[in-house]
Formats: sequence, C-alpha cells, structure tokens
Amino acid sequence: MAKQETERQDDVKERIGKAGTTVKEGVVSSLKGINEIEAEIVSVVRSVVSSTLRTTGDIANETITVTKDVVKGAIQATEEVGTGLILSTKSVAKGILMGVSDVGGDIGTVALQTVKGAVKGAAEIGADVSLVARRSVDGVIEATKEVGSNVEEVAKAAVAGAIEAAGAIGTTAVTAVKEVLLGVVEGVKDVVVAAMPKVPPKAAAPAPKAAAPAPRAAAAVPASSAKKPPQDDKGPAKTRKTNLK
Repeated sequence: MAKQETERQDDVKERIGKAGTTVKEGVVSSLKGINEIEAEIVSVVRSVVSSTLRTTGDIANETITVTKDVVKGAIQATEEVGTGLILSTKSVAKGILMGVSDVGGDIGTVALQTVKGAVKGAAEIGADVSLVARRSVDGVIEATKEVGSNVEEVAKAAVAGAIEAAGAIGTTAVTAVKEVLLGVVEGVKDVVVAAMPKVPPKAAAPAPKAAAPAPRAAAAVPASSAKKPPQDDKGPAKTRKTNLK
C-alpha cells in the first residue's frame, strides 16, 4: 500500500514538472515571436519613413508631416485589429526616429511629435495614455542610443511631447503620464524631472520675532547694608527702672 502511494506521488510530481516545462517553452516561444514582430515593425516603419522623406526632397519641412501620418497609420492598424497598441507603440516610435536619422533629419523635433501623436491617438481610441507614453518614450530613447545621438536632449523633447499631449486631455492624464515616466523610464530620471513643469515654491513664512528678554531681577540688598532705624544722638535708649514702693 505504501509502495503504491509513493508511486502515485512520483507520477504526480512528474506530470507537474512536465506542465511547468511545457508552459516555459510556450512562453519562450511567444516572447521570441513578440521580439520578431517588434523587430519587423521597426524595420517596416524605418524603411517607409526614410524612403518617403527622400522622395519628398524636403526633409526639414516634411519630417513632422510624415511622422504624424505614420503614427496615425499605426494607431488605425491597432484599432482595426482591436489590440496591439501598447505592444507596437515602442517599435513604431523607434522606427520613426531611426528612419529620420537615416536621412539626417532633426530627431529631437521628431521625438516630441512622435510621442505627442501617440498619446493623443491613444486617448482618441480609449487606450491607456500613460502606458502608450511610456512605450513611445522608451522607443525614442532606444533609437537615440542606437544612432548615437544625444539621449538627454531627445529624452527631454519626448517627455515634453507626452506632457503636452496629456495636458490637452486633462489633469488626470497629466498625473498618470508623469508618474509612469518618472517610475519606468530607465536611466533618464533626472531628465524626466527636469522636463516636468515646475511648480513655483511657496514663499517661506516670516520667522517669528524673538521674545523680548525677561527683565532682570532686582539685586538683593545685603543684610549689612539694610537701613537701620535712627538712633538718639545720646546713644541707645536705656531701659527706665521703675521704683517700686
């Protein structure tokens, strides 16, 4: 009986172990698939942006127009599918910046417009604007590192775009975007803080006036110097003796 119970427990452990292994393999496969999808999105967006800007021949003036159009197209794609905005936002933002960089465009301006457009588009379709802001800023920073540009300056522009777009949505959106950018954007926390709107400090309350010094106590008069009662010039009064008869 004990032997059968032991065999049964061993069989259960083996099945549990297989279940864990199966799930692990499935997750690994899915993650690899996600990475491949993200890489493909970056490649497609980068190629479209750079080729379109080259075709226009007016990189300086058409960069913003192309950026807005690409962001809009990406959001419409996720709207049709019904999902994928959070997943694709980072890759789209990264692809846009890399495409602009390929043709020598101003990636700082593009960073601001990309994040701003992503946040605005997310609000229009009811998506989580704070997560979209986070993903798009992450994509901008990742692309900036890869192309060797100034990460701090581009990050400031990206954060400014996120805050500006959130401000047009409402106070709650601004608060949510600030919190997620401060808490998640790695390596640029100081930059994010610097880009946030400054709240003027409250004037310090005037310091309370010092209390008036306590009056000094009257000096004690020594016993020897106390005023003595006046005495007769003839000396101390003598006690009169009364004659008793």
